[in-house]
Amino acid sequence: MEFIDYYKVLGLNKNATEDDIKKAFRKLARKHHPDVNPNDKTAKEKFQQINEANEVLSDPVKRAKYDKYGKDWMHAEEFEKARQQRAQYQSSGEDGGTFRSKSFEGGQDFSEFFETMFGGESFGNRQRGQTRFRGQDYNAELQLELKDAFTTEKQTLTVNGKKIRITIPAGVENGQTIRITGHGGPGVNGGPNGDLFITFQIKPHPVFKREKQDLYRDVPLDFYTAVLGGEVNVESFDGIVKIKVEAGTQNETKVKLKGKGFPVYKNEGQFGDLYVTYKLQIPTNLSVKEKELLTELSKLRKDGK
Repeated sequence: MEFIDYYKVLGLNKNATEDDIKKAFRKLARKHHPDVNPNDKTAKEKFQQINEANEVLSDPVKRAKYDKYGKDWMHAEEFEKARQQRAQYQSSGEDGGTFRSKSFEGGQDFSEFFETMFGGESFGNRQRGQTRFRGQDYNAELQLELKDAFTTEKQTLTVNGKKIRITIPAGVENGQTIRITGHGGPGVNGGPNGDLFITFQIKPHPVFKREKQDLYRDVPLDFYTAVLGGEVNVESFDGIVKIKVEAGTQNETKVKLKGKGFPVYKNEGQFGDLYVTYKLQIPTNLSVKEKELLTELSKLRKDGK
């Protein structure tokens, strides 16, 4: 089995932190995704290597095995068990003689050690016919518009040439990961398939800002409505909402529209709130008559004081 340096695949060294691994994976996954490189025949293979490297290095247990055993990391448990059995056998002298067990040095290739133990047949090959191994987990990213995350969506994805239909619950958050059981790599010797982990990247919206289940947006408020009072129509993801504006409303006034925010993930019928901030619009290009009236109004205000 050809050795693949997972650290090299992600452009990292062995001292990389979990955050380093996550950032490197996301950057390379976007760059080498087959959908982004339809004419590159090597993109799919490169993308699979990136996923494989991330799947191992992002898991502390798997990473520790990989750092210790290299390409044989998947057989770490079998190796430890076999080494213990060998040590017990040697110390008991069951071959009729007395000998010392040679200590195993980290510099020796594990595959060579397996071959020594099993008479020229590699341990991996010997076990492969008997032991079932779980398939590799896959990791993918899926971009969504904020509007798409407002309602439950169904999408069809292509994973390793197979189309799968997934349901994306309303209220999914940016950076949230969901698991699709059994849609990872195929198992070995009848072992179960791995899982598919999808991380959602929700694009920023030009109008709405989301914080958990609450939404925030600015709404322009004309000068006359702010002074005299009236109504404004505010667009939400749930339709147009009519808001009553009190006379004398000031710039940057915030209004909460209860239940008009984002749906709560997997809690049907529950919503956050929508917070509206008024942005006062001062009229420009006033006519002569408007200037006269405003000047008169200004004098009345001063005389009233």
